[in-house]
Amino acid sequence: MFKYAICNETYQDWTLETALAHAKESGYDAVEIAPFTLASTAYDVTAKQRGEIRGKIEDAELDVVGLHWLLAKTEGFYLTTPDDAVRQKTSDYFCELARLCSDLGGKIMVLGSPQQRNLLPGVSESEAMKLAADCIRKAMPTLEQCDITLALEPLGPAEGDFLNTAEKGMELMDLIDSPNCKIHLDVKAMSAEDKPIPQIIRETHPHIAHFHANDPNKRGPGMGDVDFVPIFQALKEVDYRGWVSVEVFDYEPGIESLVKDSIAYMHKCEAATS
Repeated sequence: MFKYAICNETYQDWTLETALAHAKESGYDAVEIAPFTLASTAYDVTAKQRGEIRGKIEDAELDVVGLHWLLAKTEGFYLTTPDDAVRQKTSDYFCELARLCSDLGGKIMVLGSPQQRNLLPGVSESEAMKLAADCIRKAMPTLEQCDITLALEPLGPAEGDFLNTAEKGMELMDLIDSPNCKIHLDVKAMSAEDKPIPQIIRETHPHIAHFHANDPNKRGPGMGDVDFVPIFQALKEVDYRGWVSVEVFDYEPGIESLVKDSIAYMHKCEAATS
């Protein structure tokens, strides 16, 4: 049986308590937190606030997956810049995010943030790989100390021009060379690859730390053309035991539908693999 989570920004302007109660009632086991929904930066979330947020999640009888959209809506951070000072600042911020993640009770940090990793003028892909590895590697001792796994997220060309395939994600993971650095897979992103999604899952195992369920149309699973039955079959074949988190970008169907229809469809697909 898969463990299902929902990304908290799905609830947009709902209060945290109302969102948590709805997620629980809808059948989810955990929430995944976008830091920008808490404050402008992780530095701005006080120790008291961290304790209060964790308490509310525990009161709702939910777990915390961890954090995603790590650098979204921030300024001054960049993964692949040749500027040593900016890279160091970014590395330091990953350390603070790891502390925030741990304080909230999470274990996973999903690193997508394409706008802070796209290739800059004059920087080749191979150089960007080395710069990104340098930036992340400096933060890994703190992540290891906090028992946090950094999950590198390959994204399709519609999002950016760096780390566009799971294979490239594995290449960067190998450069970083830490037991706490693994791969995150996202259905929308994998749909942009030439390989079938089940094949990507099998080839990336056993390095998959986390999984996002969505559709290329930016809505929830089952709300587009992607059939999740073979995807879930592949996850079962490789004995994936991590979270399956719903992450959407198009809220037009409405929050209630996105939350409830997504998990209903995933349960149906999971049953079909039995």
